[in-house]
Amino acid sequence: MNWSRPVEHFVTLFNSDYLALGLTLYHSLVSNAQPFRLWVICMDEAVEESLKTFAFPNLSLIPIKDVETKELLEVKPTRSVGEYCWTITPFSSKAVFDRDMNIERVTYVDTDLFFFDDPLILLNEFARSQKHVLITTHAYAPEYDQTLSSGRFCVQFMTFRRTSESEKVMKWWQDRCIEWCYAEREDGKLGDQMYLDRWPELFGDYVH
Repeated sequence: MNWSRPVEHFVTLFNSDYLALGLTLYHSLVSNAQPFRLWVICMDEAVEESLKTFAFPNLSLIPIKDVETKELLEVKPTRSVGEYCWTITPFSSKAVFDRDMNIERVTYVDTDLFFFDDPLILLNEFARSQKHVLITTHAYAPEYDQTLSSGRFCVQFMTFRRTSESEKVMKWWQDRCIEWCYAEREDGKLGDQMYLDRWPELFGDYVH
């Protein structure tokens, strides 16, 4: 293990249907991201109980009820399971920051990610930028380009620093997803994702 560098914090969220993917993500971090801590927002009690049983090191569980605000609970009945997961995503990094005041940055990762190399490659580039939020493009091959329908950026690997600038971006995203977050395209929106396309314009000084 590489203890010469600080612990890197990642957060994801999933329910029991995605447990196998979540375990695969965790083990890829074990192989490639030491030292790390993976925080999991448990979207149902079944996945929470399963992960407690495994009792993996470097894994912290956050029950969904501990994340849900009054505003989230109000929109929950209007969203499908998947849409509600998307609605929760902008709140995931804040949930980690709120639980440990010593954490300086948190990276949200989709549960279906698998790391073949050290994510510090990306995080070091982000650090050199001296910006506050990191987002990643889809990087479509030209023959499969879906930018017009799915957006330029992908909610898959996003890093937030503990700064007031980062908090402004996060809060803007949270508010938009409370207002509208559905599995359909409407007025340049798609779930939680196409909101990111506006960030270079709205928060260009903050976002890498």
